[in-house]
Amino acid sequence: MNIEMARQVASFVGALLILVAYGGHQMGWMNPRSAAYNVLNAIGSGILGYIALHPFQIGFVVLESVWTLISVYALLRPMPPAPPGTPTP
Repeated sequence: MNIEMARQVASFVGALLILVAYGGHQMGWMNPRSAAYNVLNAIGSGILGYIALHPFQIGFVVLESVWTLISVYALLRPMPPAPPGTPTP
């Protein structure tokens, strides 16, 4: 596989990861505060951000870098305690 084809496959995988998280949230299958949702977004946007570096595309680099940072922050932030009587998943 040549390098251009590998970049295309990687960008497809990155986009697919983000779309799985988005679709899962929209269909009610995935909680946007869950680790799985944020891992999919962080990995997908990280891949796309890296791909956007070569050739350098500032708009996509900024978009995907910020998307990655927000997703990683969401993974690392402390979760507030659930109100009393709330069932745990």
